[in-house]
Amino acid sequence: MIAVAHGSRDPRSAATVSAVVGRLSASCPQLDVRLAFLDLSTPSVEQVVDAVAAQGHTEAVVVPLLLGSAYHARVDLPGLLAQAGAQHPRMRLVQADVLGPDARLVTALRDRVLETGADPRDGSLGIAVAAVGSSSPEANHRTRIIARMLAAGTAWRTSVCFATVEPSLPQTISHLRSRGSDQVMVAPWFLAPGLLTDRLRATIPDVPHTCPIGNHPQVAEVILTRYLAALPHLARRAAA
Repeated sequence: MIAVAHGSRDPRSAATVSAVVGRLSASCPQLDVRLAFLDLSTPSVEQVVDAVAAQGHTEAVVVPLLLGSAYHARVDLPGLLAQAGAQHPRMRLVQADVLGPDARLVTALRDRVLETGADPRDGSLGIAVAAVGSSSPEANHRTRIIARMLAAGTAWRTSVCFATVEPSLPQTISHLRSRGSDQVMVAPWFLAPGLLTDRLRATIPDVPHTCPIGNHPQVAEVILTRYLAALPHLARRAAA
């Protein structure tokens, strides 16, 4: 398995995804798991594919450690894998689905909220689910589904905001307060901390933020699920 994270100039991001991959490797010692990055961090996807090919591997499942199926998953990574496949024609590479949305990741996000002491019965609590944001309306709609899933079975009010497109965090907090939320907090729909989560914190410093999903046990489970679901595609390619 080649697990591919986005990459960041912030070292906390690489440290977090390394911990996630380390948890997966520890739970599945029979599986050779490598970590690569799309940008800003090393090793790159090309470097990892070169390394596994040099070691004699002839196939790999590439799992994007991404919470949304936006440009990076739909364009960037397939392009990199196509180039790597041309460079190593005997290497079969299959891209698995992205991690989210998945109910287990929503459970992980809820756990981060509960870690703050939030009471699921507290109808005065409004939660802004903060994601990166995309130029794709469909990708942003999926984040709204995450927010509804987070609130399911609780008295919380939830709404979404984005770091790169509207609605912004101030807009979403105003919206939650207008709906009667006397208390508000931000739940980052991010796998790891980084520059964008810091920017969100700085936008309204007096509003509490939960930790990102991070190295939650459910993350490793979802990665393994995506890997296993992609294995039949490798078998079909081998038979072709």
